[in-house]
Amino acid sequence: MLKIDHLTKNYGNYKAVDDLNLHIQPGEIYGFIGHNGAGKTTTLKSVAGILQFDEGTILINGKNVIEEPVACKRELAYIPDNPDLYAYMSGIKYLNFVADIYGITPEARREKIRKYADLFELTDDLAQPISAYSHGMKQKLAVISAWMHSPKLIVMDEPFVGLDPKAAHTLKEMMREHCDKGGAIFFSTHVLEVAEKLCDKVAIIKQGKLIKAGTMDEVKGDDSLEEVFLELEAE
Repeated sequence: MLKIDHLTKNYGNYKAVDDLNLHIQPGEIYGFIGHNGAGKTTTLKSVAGILQFDEGTILINGKNVIEEPVACKRELAYIPDNPDLYAYMSGIKYLNFVADIYGITPEARREKIRKYADLFELTDDLAQPISAYSHGMKQKLAVISAWMHSPKLIVMDEPFVGLDPKAAHTLKEMMREHCDKGGAIFFSTHVLEVAEKLCDKVAIIKQGKLIKAGTMDEVKGDDSLEEVFLELEAE
């Protein structure tokens, strides 16, 4: 589903991502953890086609993000750590705008908007301008928009920040359902307890380099993910 081979991204003399290799299969929830500045967001933005990179290849469902950027964007959805939505739009206009971009039929979009807005208890707020939304409401709207076109790969940067416990639980259920249907999810998080319970696989990045990756059991063994992470960070 997602193949990252020898990804390198430089900012001047600083290597934000250094020869990163990750392969994510259909059906996998793949967690990406590391300290602030480790290279997580740079990697996710490169996968989403937002950032150009210096070396390596990224394939999404067999398509190259450099050679087939539009085709790749049809296959994925990206949620940044701070959703920058069109504040002048109402929630419903924004979701219809996203649906228009992906060519979703009126019937299909109505069904999805109804389903996910009800799940996140956002239905009554869709007529309000996004400028009146709290951070958590914007996060919910961004999640709904990401699920609109049934992407094969969903890429998320700290998706649980700002969500209340009920909304976070709903998102976790949606993530599992998406992968059970053959999709894949690649997301970063600082909430290690969530990653440990939710992820099929996890990768730990430090100063742009991948230092450990594999199934949850392979990475943490008999310890907690938090203990392993702190130990690797200290080395």
